[in-house]
Amino acid sequence: MTGSRRITRMLVPMLGMLITVSVGAQTAQQDTKPANAAASAEKTPAPAFEMVLEPKAMDLLKAASARLAAAKSMSFTATVSYEHPGKLGPPIVYTSRYDVTMQRPDKLKVMMPGDGPASEFYYDGKSMMAFAPAENLVAVADAPATIDAMLKTAYENAAIYYPFTDLIVTDPYAALTDGATLAFYIGPSGNVGGAKTDMVAWANDDVFIQIWIGADDKLPRRMRAVYSADPLLLRHELDLSNWQLDAPIAADAFASQKARAAKTIAFEHPVAAPPPGVKPLPVTKPSKAASSKSETKS
Repeated sequence: MTGSRRITRMLVPMLGMLITVSVGAQTAQQDTKPANAAASAEKTPAPAFEMVLEPKAMDLLKAASARLAAAKSMSFTATVSYEHPGKLGPPIVYTSRYDVTMQRPDKLKVMMPGDGPASEFYYDGKSMMAFAPAENLVAVADAPATIDAMLKTAYENAAIYYPFTDLIVTDPYAALTDGATLAFYIGPSGNVGGAKTDMVAWANDDVFIQIWIGADDKLPRRMRAVYSADPLLLRHELDLSNWQLDAPIAADAFASQKARAAKTIAFEHPVAAPPPGVKPLPVTKPSKAASSKSETKS
């Protein structure tokens, strides 16, 4: 997703299991063969797995991207589920929901109820505004003249990022396939998003993604990602529904008088640098027991 740069390495554990089973079976058979035959078998090189970009998979990604890029306006619901390490071992799942309204080239609204604190985001081509209704706090900043540039600025200045970013930029295909080293067609599905879909998997050096694309309307219905930098291979899932393309949008949809009237705070990164002259607290080295517990949590 445009700031998320995505894994062929996720395939390694699966391939490793296949190779382990195969080697185990071969070893059982070799126990009845002469020692020199077993030694010869051990020297046989492992098969090479070629990473390819299947044309059918790339064509489906291109078709979905073209449908999104052609829309002058769109609205949809993005429901995101992501796993978090649990104290007992199995991961805990958290869910966030984004109600998105967009109008090219310079309008965006994102309403986020979520499992955590609710938030709202507005962009009208001149300014961007992040609003926390429960706390009645708002952060306002000048913004670039396009959605693409605004999303980059919001991320760099305030760590604001949305998991559906790649779907609303000017060129979704370039964003979705950036650095792709593997893409293949999995097959059809009729169990996602209430529509017939085609399943595609693809990967680059950062992430492995499976995507369900509407067979008729070419709209993405689900995306599941696993990141190579995550040693636990936790899953992130994005369900997309309530698609409306090129539907009329109210002129005042990308502003909020309630947000404008809230108490203003700085539009900045949530982990701000300490004030001048203030030293950060020293980090105490944990004991072996505490370190062991920390590793278990993560």
